[in-house]
Amino acid sequence: MDLASIIGIVGGFLLIVVSIATSGDITGFVDIASVAIVLGGTIAATLVAYPLPKFLEVISITQKAFQGKKSDLNIVIDGINELANKARKEGLLSLEEASESVNDDFMKKGIMLVVDGTDPELVKNLLETELDFISERHGSGQGLFEAMGAYAPAFGMIGTLIGLINMLASLDDPDTIGPSMAIALITTFYGSLLANLVFLPLAKKLKIKSDEEILEKQIILEGLLSIQAGENPRIISEKLKAFIPPSKRRQETAGDVAANLREGEA
Repeated sequence: MDLASIIGIVGGFLLIVVSIATSGDITGFVDIASVAIVLGGTIAATLVAYPLPKFLEVISITQKAFQGKKSDLNIVIDGINELANKARKEGLLSLEEASESVNDDFMKKGIMLVVDGTDPELVKNLLETELDFISERHGSGQGLFEAMGAYAPAFGMIGTLIGLINMLASLDDPDTIGPSMAIALITTFYGSLLANLVFLPLAKKLKIKSDEEILEKQIILEGLLSIQAGENPRIISEKLKAFIPPSKRRQETAGDVAANLREGEA
């Protein structure tokens, strides 16, 4: 569970509610018609822009934004290093047995391509193509929330225009002008709130998670190509660490370095 997303959304709504309650009447900010215009209009416009199956995926896409699962890239590099040592000692064919314990489909596919003796350039092209399609699928989910973030304020303005038209139609009664103007502006408030506290932040969070997953798979791709090329496991490990910021790299002890050197020389 990604606590940052939950704390951000819940905390944002709570702060706004408290701010309204301390400076005025919160019931004045509740209007069912405004909610219907903003939410209904946003959903309707999104359905026009996206096919129904893609729109129905919004629930599963939203779940991904709230998932706290994050791979430790140091562990990924350790796994590749183990494969490199095994391939150096027992040959590339020994990786087929090792692939049975691999849970990542992308890594398993890459291992089997290497074991089958596929040309390195073809292995690279196949895996990079899969990476491109993964990125495209992720981008589709991000685009859906970005679209909703764009439509919500627009329908807020539409609701405001509806309220202003109704207000102008009753100018002969000055007592209704103030309340009518307040209701007219509520839809703009709802649209801006949903766009900037829910839809656009969720799109950004999905992009961050997508970038993290793509980076992990780029490390796997580079590692498998290095194994296929017969590079020293120690060199492979150092090469892959370049993908990780120095502050997040695992610090190795002298014993770890010596052990890696012995394995690489074996």
